[in-house]
Amino acid sequence: MKSAYELAMSRLEKASPVRKLTEEQKERLREIDSEFDAKIAERRIFVEGEMVKAAGDFSTLESLRAQLASEIASLGEKRETKKESVRKEA
Repeated sequence: MKSAYELAMSRLEKASPVRKLTEEQKERLREIDSEFDAKIAERRIFVEGEMVKAAGDFSTLESLRAQLASEIASLGEKRETKKESVRKEA
């Protein structure tokens, strides 16, 4: 006899089947993650260097923190867009 969880999962599978990714797609997803991790690290290093230069100027520090958060969010959105396009490929 199936548990409530198993029944729910089987219904979900029927409603929207899980797509199986090929090894090539998995590799491309890993490459995208690696590429964007490097871009985020690069921006962090740059902005943190600017924060060291602006030590004591709290308005500049706050501005730099906001800039970094915005850039990381933007890069995250771009990453997910690229990954979704790979996932949609047949």
